[in-house]
Amino acid sequence: MLIVEDLCKSYGKFVAVDNLSFKVNEGSIFGFVGPNGAGKTTTMRILATLLRPSSGRAWVAGEEVTARPKRIRQLVGYMPDFFGVYDDLKVDEYLDFYSASYGIPMQQRKKIIDELLELMDLSHKREAYVDSLSRGMKQRLCLARCLVHDPALLILDEPASGLDPRARVEVREILKELKSMGKTIIISSHILPELTEMCSHVGIIEAGKMVVSAPVDQIVNRSLSRQVLEIRVLDRLEQTIGLLQEMGYTAEIAEGNILEMPFTGDQSDMNHIIKALVQADIPLVSFAESKSNLENIFMELTKGVVQ
Repeated sequence: MLIVEDLCKSYGKFVAVDNLSFKVNEGSIFGFVGPNGAGKTTTMRILATLLRPSSGRAWVAGEEVTARPKRIRQLVGYMPDFFGVYDDLKVDEYLDFYSASYGIPMQQRKKIIDELLELMDLSHKREAYVDSLSRGMKQRLCLARCLVHDPALLILDEPASGLDPRARVEVREILKELKSMGKTIIISSHILPELTEMCSHVGIIEAGKMVVSAPVDQIVNRSLSRQVLEIRVLDRLEQTIGLLQEMGYTAEIAEGNILEMPFTGDQSDMNHIIKALVQADIPLVSFAESKSNLENIFMELTKGVVQ
């Protein structure tokens, strides 16, 4: 669906994107991860035809981005990190305006708008003014705006930025639904754990260069030798630590009733540990990989430490 080859963008002596190459398969969700200023937004703007590259090429569904920008705009739905809304428009008027901008006939617009509002769970806000919406609702509305012309590729620049936990979950579920509808999605973030639950592939960029691009499980498994499990219990921390020591593991109290334990085993080993804790009547609340471990992977990869 998307092929990027040796893409570069310079502003004088400053290189924002430096020989960037990657691919996004049709029907997948590709996580574009990197620290602030890494070049994610610049790359996305090039792919959305809002910037011209200094050199290099990119193709969307076989169409070269710079050669046929009007065609690319029909194939792509772009949601910027900062977007403007027309506060004096109602929600349905807002979507109707953008539908008209894409040349969608009037008789088709109502059906499209009805379907998008239902998809984004905004049907009850049809008559509300855009300015009255919460930030999470505005994000969903702008995502609906990106879909009015039924694009094949969605380019979403940090769509969950600034949202509360509930709104982030809602956006994540919508993206999974869009994937099930056959949409190809590239989504940027500077938080690796945020993307691991929904992306099939992740590309990590730093200083305009691609550090690594691989399936999510491969990136996570890079640190398998340093994997850390987070074990949360209601009480009996010392008993839990002792039991784990008898099984050959070393656990330490991280905070409150949370233990962290280095781990190099597989899923069957995890199941064995859980079974032993339950049989010992340990009040186990949760047992999972520590998210801080994923953050450590990101920190190391963006320092160029790839193991």
